[in-house]
Amino acid sequence: MIKKFVYNELQYVCIQRGLMCYLRRNLLYKRRPWCYVWKRQQLMWEYCDIPRCGVESFPTPPPPAPTEHVPAAASTCGQRTRRKQMKIVGGTISTVESHPWVAAIFWRGKSKEKAFRCGGSLISACWVLTAAHCFPDGSHTKEHRFSVSLGKNALNETDFVEQTFRVDQIILHEGYDNGEGNFNNDIALMKLKPKDGKCAEEDNSVKTVCLPPPLQSLQPGVTCEIVGYGKEKFGLWYRSQFLQEAQVNPFADDVCRQEDYYGNKITDNMFCAGRPDWSQDACEGDSGGPLVCEVGGRFFQFGVISWGDGCAKEFRPGVYTKVTNYNRWIEEKTGLSIAAGSLFPQK
Repeated sequence: MIKKFVYNELQYVCIQRGLMCYLRRNLLYKRRPWCYVWKRQQLMWEYCDIPRCGVESFPTPPPPAPTEHVPAAASTCGQRTRRKQMKIVGGTISTVESHPWVAAIFWRGKSKEKAFRCGGSLISACWVLTAAHCFPDGSHTKEHRFSVSLGKNALNETDFVEQTFRVDQIILHEGYDNGEGNFNNDIALMKLKPKDGKCAEEDNSVKTVCLPPPLQSLQPGVTCEIVGYGKEKFGLWYRSQFLQEAQVNPFADDVCRQEDYYGNKITDNMFCAGRPDWSQDACEGDSGGPLVCEVGGRFFQFGVISWGDGCAKEFRPGVYTKVTNYNRWIEEKTGLSIAAGSLFPQK
């Protein structure tokens, strides 16, 4: 009789703490559900001894505090997750989580094989900043032959965290000129082709770098970082397969323009950076990559790796495109307000 009664009247059966508990629908709309329980050798009807649904598991979140609206990509720019690194000669093997804005630019020739061309930096979800000299002989008009990989630790490996895109547009600065052998206005933009309506998606391996305000100067001697997949030593026929980083210090403009340095090859659109002992420098294959400096807990890109005489050579520091000269140009070409420097700490 009990079994028949239970199956006819109850929806759910549970056995708990040695007691048989039959949960009944709350037909009378009471504050708690009713249960039939087997107690003292008889079937009884009473309130169920069970916790209220969702009270402990899903607490009501507090209302969000009002904040000033900042675009998502901008609000997280220049932030990274650093992992363990290994020392190598003249620099450090890095991980892409330490420099999640780094882009690897590939060129697909007639053989259909992809070859690494240059580095770059992600400045917004769909835009990469790089060097104009990475596109010689009008190759910037052949966008279909380029691809960009983000979140890439090694050139000869494909990681599950990588995001790879084809290129929709390549824009060289109109004033780019190498007539004097000094790559003046050496800056370019690459627009990524969205996949399923989206470009880069942020995670620990892919983030945007911040851009400093227009004409923001760097104090000589401050320590900044460069990163790339270039050669570990000048003259080597092969480049590093792994992402590498090094620390450099910007030089004062008058130092870089001295005759025993580069003389009048240095224009107002460039600056030099190196180490006092000439131990670390950018090298061939690093072109287009970023020089970043940490300010207020964020990394801001002040330079694009451009050119130099050799690598880590005395009185021949690396030369970088001065990004803060091109804020307006970047905004005009991208149509975005990413170059305003709004996140740069104000004194």
